[in-house]
Order: sequence, then C-alpha cells, then structure tokens
Amino acid sequence: MGALRRKLNRAGLSGLLVTHLPDIRYLAGFTGSSAALAVTRHQARLFTDGRYRAQAAEEVQAAKVDIVSGAPAVAAVQWIAAQAKVESVGFDAAVVTVAELNRWKGALPARLRRGLLRAVDEPLVQDLRMVKDAEELAILREAALTGCRLFDHILTVLRPGVSEIEVAAELEYQARRLGAEGMSFETIVASGLRSAMPHGRATSNPLPRHGFLTLDFGIILRGYCSDMTRTVFLGSPKAGERSAYQAVLEAQEAAVAAVSSGVSCGDVDEAARSVLRGQGLAEAFTHSTGHGVGLEIHEPPRVGAGQATRLQAGMVITIEPGIYTPGKFGIRIEDMVAVTRSGGEVLTPAPKALIEL
Repeated sequence: MGALRRKLNRAGLSGLLVTHLPDIRYLAGFTGSSAALAVTRHQARLFTDGRYRAQAAEEVQAAKVDIVSGAPAVAAVQWIAAQAKVESVGFDAAVVTVAELNRWKGALPARLRRGLLRAVDEPLVQDLRMVKDAEELAILREAALTGCRLFDHILTVLRPGVSEIEVAAELEYQARRLGAEGMSFETIVASGLRSAMPHGRATSNPLPRHGFLTLDFGIILRGYCSDMTRTVFLGSPKAGERSAYQAVLEAQEAAVAAVSSGVSCGDVDEAARSVLRGQGLAEAFTHSTGHGVGLEIHEPPRVGAGQATRLQAGMVITIEPGIYTPGKFGIRIEDMVAVTRSGGEVLTPAPKALIEL
C-alpha cells in the first residue's frame, strides 16, 4: 500500500475507493467476486458480503475486513466519508458507471455529495500494476511456459477433418490438467478462410486439407494470464503463402528486438509495422502490435501506433503483428515479452518457424 499512498499524496487525495476486482486482488489479495476497498493515508478496509467471510479472513492481510449485508461499495463510501481529515476521495472513472457514482453520492450526507468524490486523472492502481515484481514475473513465466507445452501437445492433434471446436476443447482440457484455473479468454481457433478473422472463435468447421490455422490462447495461473499465438499450415503452402508468413515472422521478430526499457510503445509498434509496410502489407495489419498482460489479459501499456508510454523493466507485453486478407487467409504470431533494462525476455519460446502439418 505504500506506493499507492505516495501516489495519493502526489495527487492531493486523502483517500481512494477501489472497486475494480483485479485492482483489489493486487492490493489486498482478495479473489472473490464482490468487494470494495477503501484506502486512506493511514488505513485500508475491505468490504465484502457474508459469502466471503472465511475466504476474506484467509486471503486479506493488507486491510481490515468488514462483512456487510448491503452493497460493499456503498459501505466503503460511507466508511471513508466518516474518517477524520478525509476531504477528497478518488475513484477510477474508467470502471465506475454514472449510475454507480450516483448511488454513492446518494449514500452520503448532502454536504459531501458535491466535493468528496473525485475522478482521478489517471488510474492509480493500474499504473502500479504495469510493472511486475519478481513474484509476479515468476508466475507469468510459468503460465507462459505452460502455454508452450499446450502448443506442443495440440500439434499432435491437428489434422484435416478435426473440427475447430474439438481443437479448442482439447487445448482447454489439457490446460486444466496442467494446473490452469481457466483460460485467459475464449480460445481462438481459425482455419482456412476463417484465419482472416483476427478473433475467429472456434466453430464446428473441419480443419481443411490446405490452409493456415491460427491458434490464439492463454491460461490463468494463480490469477495471472498468459497469451500466445501461433499460425501453422495444413498441407504444403504455396510460394505466396510462405512469403506472407515470412513477412509476419520478420515483423514480429523486429518488434521483439526493439523491446527495451526506455523505448516508447509507439517505436515498438513501428518496428513491426515498417517491415510489413516494406512488403506492401501495411493495409493488412489492422490492429495494434500488442498490449500489457498480468492479472488481466489486456492491461496497459498499449503497444500501438503513436503510443508515447515508455517501457519500463518489469512490464510484460505481447508482440503480435498479423496480416488478414478476407477471402484468402490470415497470419498472426504472438509472444509474451518481459521488459528488461537491456532488452526483452521472450516468455513463450515455442517454435515460430512455419510448421507444416
């Protein structure tokens, strides 16, 4: 909590209301589905309901726990408003709805409704979460390597005629067997013409005899997410398909090589984009190069065009350029990369050279 309180002081705030569950987990260790955390310059109190009495007692060490019968966030607002010398309380407007804010104000004395609650200019907890400590990095490495083991396994399953849904089911089943709490997101299995869909959900379509197959998946391990993408080929690729894959691979490796502490996210994006631009494929690259990953699958920083955020040692980002040509095919290659002072550590060392099945 020390780093957060220093941020509160710099922001001129005497307290903070935290309602985003990943932020609550980060600060207090609580993993339940209903909670609010109130932090002042000298105290921290977590509010949850009776379902989590035993769980909160076991998990929460950095805050005192209050079990309430009503809405935890309302209880947190009322408690923090009653504390001495609390004059301005921040909240993250990106995760608090207008309706929720109105409920909070309605629970306050009339004299406090206008001035007590203040939207913070930049999310305070989210900024802290961007840089991972040694324990977080160890979990993320383990989660990423588990994903690589899953990829090795699924290669033995892939063959023409197997449905995309069967492939996704096998990935998810094996993930559980390897200790995953769940998947980071809905597994993407997109084959043939469907590989041109960046977020192609698995369907009952059979894998083709000839064509690309994109696999994008991740697991949750002790609360932390992994994320990786590999694109393989069923059959023997034509010259144009092979050269397109090579272009994406070169773009991906160029962006990985650009990762280092102090480099802007926009410069990393440009490293990938410039390679594809040189191959005449710029228009086929339709999304950002990557994003942060941790307790959530998509976290800051965003690795995209013009993004000024500078990488810091301890950040973990994805590098995932791709090209998509509707009616033909799509290709994406993605690694998780931990930022170090001198470069980037690839956490997902599964093969990236084109695999032909």
